[in-house]
Amino acid sequence: MFITLDGIDGVGKSTQIERLINYLAQQGHETLLVRDPGTTEIGARLRQILLESDLELHRRTEAMLFMASRCEMVETILRPAIAEGKTVVSDRFLLANVVYQSVGDKVSPDLLWQMGRLANGGLVPDLTILLDMPAQRSMERIGKETDRMESRGVDYMESVRQEFLQQLPHSSQSTAVINADQTPDDVTREMLASVAQVLS
Repeated sequence: MFITLDGIDGVGKSTQIERLINYLAQQGHETLLVRDPGTTEIGARLRQILLESDLELHRRTEAMLFMASRCEMVETILRPAIAEGKTVVSDRFLLANVVYQSVGDKVSPDLLWQMGRLANGGLVPDLTILLDMPAQRSMERIGKETDRMESRGVDYMESVRQEFLQQLPHSSQSTAVINADQTPDDVTREMLASVAQVLS
């Protein structure tokens, strides 16, 4: 089983991922949590370039670096874990790559999906959960120094939010949109209901 959680920053992904991992463990699943980009040594180094530096990159360059990081993670970590029967939970996946690099019509979403499927070797999540919230609310929640993506401002982030909603159906066979602008417990309840439906 392969589950991904996504959404703009500030929607509470970290909290909900931790709760999801705990729920799966209680259900008897051996779980693995990964972060995209990251998890592998190559991914960690590319993450520094992509999110923690002030380098100016063309969107297509960004997309290819994200996909190189994901390719390494898929082939060295995800596929072996899934083959062993583990339930993998990923903090972001290809959906985020398509959304962030296509906003503003810099790169076609269709092209990014094609590139992403190639980089992933065809691996697709069983369930993609999108935590959704207006960008203004999410930016208020962040309350910290922003990374290179967040620093593009609230209007940009709202465009990203809308693109998430539009591109979500392409991300996997089963998807769920959950209103993240409610109590964490309510978000968890809706999220686990979606997961339980797929697990059954």
